[in-house]
Amino acid sequence: MQAASSGIGYGLKYQARCISDVKADTDHTSFLAGTLSLKEENEVHLIRLSSSGTELFCEGLFSHPNEIWDLVSCPFDQRIFSTVYSNGETYGAAIWQIPELYGELNSPQLERITSLDTDSGKIKCILWWPSGRHDKLISINEENMYLWNLDVSKKTAQVQSQDSAGMLHKLSGGAWDPHDVSSVAATCESYLQFWDVRTMKKTISVECSHVCSVDYHPQKQHILVTAEHESGIHIWDLRKPKVPIQELPGHTHWTWTVKCNPEYDGMILSSGTDSTVNLWLASTNHDELTTERLVDSSARWVDPLLNSYSDYEDSIYGLTWSSREPWIFASLSYDGRVVVESVKPFIPKR
Repeated sequence: MQAASSGIGYGLKYQARCISDVKADTDHTSFLAGTLSLKEENEVHLIRLSSSGTELFCEGLFSHPNEIWDLVSCPFDQRIFSTVYSNGETYGAAIWQIPELYGELNSPQLERITSLDTDSGKIKCILWWPSGRHDKLISINEENMYLWNLDVSKKTAQVQSQDSAGMLHKLSGGAWDPHDVSSVAATCESYLQFWDVRTMKKTISVECSHVCSVDYHPQKQHILVTAEHESGIHIWDLRKPKVPIQELPGHTHWTWTVKCNPEYDGMILSSGTDSTVNLWLASTNHDELTTERLVDSSARWVDPLLNSYSDYEDSIYGLTWSSREPWIFASLSYDGRVVVESVKPFIPKR
């Protein structure tokens, strides 16, 4: 299904890949987006949706050194966020604080709270403790996973423990389990690797095919979703991890990002290099799916694709739900275009 676009647009000045919901802002629906220009001074945009829900406006614009490859807003302080950045040759990561005067026309510079630099590996992403105020962070680079202690008041971050990905593998991203904060999943070429962060030791592995994104189901323990370049979207129950409990077709080109809705069960967003965002409604109940397979269900088959948003001209790497208004999502295409959409017409009636 494809509907006429009702999205609200906002343009960044340069190419971009990263957008994050500002979860800690409980008064506004806000997003942070970062640019990816090798030659120009990069920017972080604090974008807000108007109270009427009809306009996106820039609440703050801040210069940022180097290309931004990963950006995540702190879950407990709306003024703090992390970035992974590159100057074209080397990669680094830092924790930043937005100045208190960001509502003024001429905003001061971002304050670098601390760096998250290590001596080895190309850093890929930063994971914040899933919810609530906490001093733990995880950084993932191609070779290792690090658990950090962050002290914002002292502006320090220290490595508490680490583990290697292994000689033959390169890590590319990950997600922190909101139901079991001792568990972290990391994406790695052809599988998901899980760590117990209490011991920083590997636990189980799940075989995938060129997995590039993973997200935990916010309401259901043991359930997570992966985006795999060519084989689409897979839903997994970690109690039976040998095969996915459901497969969705994904995109006509690479499926790049997948995000589970924070409130509505089974509502999943995906984006890809086919310049499209897809909205899915999938079953996340293992027993229910098993029962359906035992019955001839062809007469009652329902297309899981609720809607396809194709009003874009470039690949879409940035994708996030709003935690404050969970029927709203924001996408970011590589040409720097932010689009905010509402999925209210597709929310199942309870």
